[in-house]
Amino acid sequence: MKIVTANEMRLLERQAVELGLTSELLMENAGLGVAKEVQHLCGGVIGKRIVVLVGPGNNGGDGLVAARYLHTWGASVRIYLCQRNPISTTPVVNIKSQQSADKNLNLVLELGITIIQTSEDKDISHLEANLALADLILDALLGTGKVRPIEGIMSQVVQKLTLAKAKHPRLTVVSLDLPSGLNPDTGAMDPNGVNADITITLGYPKVGLFSFPGAQNVGELKMVDIGLPATLGRHISLELITSAWAGSVLPPRPLDANKGSFGRALVFAGSINYIGAAYLACAGASRSGAGLVTLATPCSLVPILAGKITEATYLPLAEASTGLLSDSDEFLEIAQTFDVCLMGCGLGQSPGATKLVKRITASDEISTKCWVIDADALNILSQVPQWWSACRRLGTNTILTPHPGEMARLTGYSVEEIQSNRVKVAREMAIKWGKVVALKGAFTVIANPEGNVMLSPFANPGLSSAGTGDVLSGIIAGLAAQGLTPRNAAACGVYLHGASGEMICNETGSAGILASDLLPTIPKAIKKMKEGGASGSGSKQR
Repeated sequence: MKIVTANEMRLLERQAVELGLTSELLMENAGLGVAKEVQHLCGGVIGKRIVVLVGPGNNGGDGLVAARYLHTWGASVRIYLCQRNPISTTPVVNIKSQQSADKNLNLVLELGITIIQTSEDKDISHLEANLALADLILDALLGTGKVRPIEGIMSQVVQKLTLAKAKHPRLTVVSLDLPSGLNPDTGAMDPNGVNADITITLGYPKVGLFSFPGAQNVGELKMVDIGLPATLGRHISLELITSAWAGSVLPPRPLDANKGSFGRALVFAGSINYIGAAYLACAGASRSGAGLVTLATPCSLVPILAGKITEATYLPLAEASTGLLSDSDEFLEIAQTFDVCLMGCGLGQSPGATKLVKRITASDEISTKCWVIDADALNILSQVPQWWSACRRLGTNTILTPHPGEMARLTGYSVEEIQSNRVKVAREMAIKWGKVVALKGAFTVIANPEGNVMLSPFANPGLSSAGTGDVLSGIIAGLAAQGLTPRNAAACGVYLHGASGEMICNETGSAGILASDLLPTIPKAIKKMKEGGASGSGSKQR
């Protein structure tokens, strides 16, 4: 599913009009789609008390259309007009038989829906009274139009909404397209913006919905088709990873398969201080379906890990001291027999490990089909000037999986610069380096050397614990071993990792999840994805 900027969305709508669709039809589709989502959310709207906050522009027009349908289906609807062209009338409420230049406003007038105008509600007492009685608030104040600060009367309206929500937690706030005050392109949030329980976005989701701090205000994200021809969005290079897509690229499991059918993964990981990282990476690769996983690790760690990972085979590596590598040729000789090599999890940056990683990545002798580079291997690469050119072995078949701190070391940017524009940074670096980049974090960004970007729909604080990144790298390596392209292995692996976390979070909550908790859940998430089911709707799945 494509993700768009505000300008891209406006262009798509203009192109749709040029093809024969009218802007009125698009707005009607949008309002109807929102009303259907609200009806589904409420389990039917008959008798439900719904207040629709209507602002200027098309977002307010969509809200008026939704209000009309909800009224027709039996809801008790109140419309609160905020900075929209007022109706010439004296009474504050129950405006009927008035005329406006606003077609959608005229239609709700004809139905006799109660309308309150801010111009006539000076102390906002009528709004306050209606909010106190409401079951649901539909926020249609501001959308993707011109970004404007929320101030004056609109600020007072949002403040009353916030107070009503605090007093009545049962009250559900649904934002139309965006929470009012959210910048659709950057995720910046107006300090007076709306904090939604649910956001129903129109046509395509907007970039800002997946960018912090504003993403914190989105709540659960729903999407409504407004009738835009699918062909119009083909040029857009940013996509949301969906369960359907991830399920479609998962490798098949034929009945006559053997372990050789599902690839050989070599995991080069572990050191005396980070033994668990090697275990988690190997287990992630195995749980994602790799046929054979071999762990290359300092020889003194093998007896410890063999008791934990009984399914793996081992390549004991020479040590400079207990649990710390020395430079040797053992790894170079065996690595070329594998389909994928994952390097870096818990490896440390001892002199031996550093020298060996630099030798491996600069060598022309290793023909591994795919590389997954994580953790300390990334930190070692960042010490090499122009590493993307100097490390000849790491071509376009390489997947980098940095967290923001590692990305900062690789790029020279600050963490703040990276986090403020994750999509742009990941895309630019993937192109510059000629590698697939999976920039980890909430809504992980996957970019390929061609400039195409995919975004994870998951932001789960339950995955913010030590070792979850090692599991992710293992999953990606396991999928690459089974023949997925680097880009597909990274994107599908990120989705599978997030979906597994959501399944656990839905059952236990987000606190106290351990990286190892993910491991038995990975096959369950694969099964669900292949069956076409959603993998959970946890805290912030989008």
